[in-house]
Formats: sequence, C-alpha cells, structure tokens
Amino acid sequence: MRCMIIVKATPQSETGVFPPNMKALMEVMGTFHEELARAGVLLDASGLKPSSQGWRIRYEGRERKVIDGPFTESKELIAGYTLIQVRSREEALEWTRRFPNPVGEGLAAEIEVRPLYEEEDFAHLLR
Repeated sequence: MRCMIIVKATPQSETGVFPPNMKALMEVMGTFHEELARAGVLLDASGLKPSSQGWRIRYEGRERKVIDGPFTESKELIAGYTLIQVRSREEALEWTRRFPNPVGEGLAAEIEVRPLYEEEDFAHLLR
C-alpha cells in the first residue's frame, strides 16, 4: 500500500518565506525521513516551490489552457509530500502520527494522507 503524506501550504510558504525555525525544522524532518528510509518504507519526499512558480493546465473540450500561478487559495495547495509504501493502513497511521509538525512544534498545522490507487484496484474494470 502506497500513501502520500501531503503537507498543506500556508500563506507564508506560498510567498516563499521560510519559518524562522527552518534549520531546526529541516533537521527534525531529515531525521524522520532517515527513519522511514531505514525502515524501507520511504519512496520519495520533497518540498514544492510556491505556486507562483508553477502552472496549471485547464482542459476545455480539446483545448488546453496554461494558467500561471500564483493560485489564491493556499489552504487547497500543497507545500510538500512524502511518499511511503507500507503493508497496511495501520502501519501508515503509525508513521503519519510521528510525522513532524511541518511548521514547527506547538504551532497549528495539518497534513493529509491519501492512499494511492494500485493496479489491483482496477482489476474488476479490466475484465
């Protein structure tokens, strides 16, 4: 089972401003990701640059329109992710409960965890 741990963007992350505790935060996050790697469950992890440096593609019929960032609703954007592969939802919960607060301990924050579709999820459709 693969799961993506999604770090939500904040108004500060969307402006490209790092928190004042960034060095300590990077150390804590690095240690956690090293633990994931040693356990053999880490597939990938990275931070994302602000949406001002990104774009979206809007599909309208056969047309594709490029929409340059920034995008206004930071609460619906992501600032980073960690992709893990575990044996069960319970194991994923164990790891995600230990995920460091992405803005610093004691501060309000939220991460989202979403399982990825696997090939077997579509087996009944391909028969």
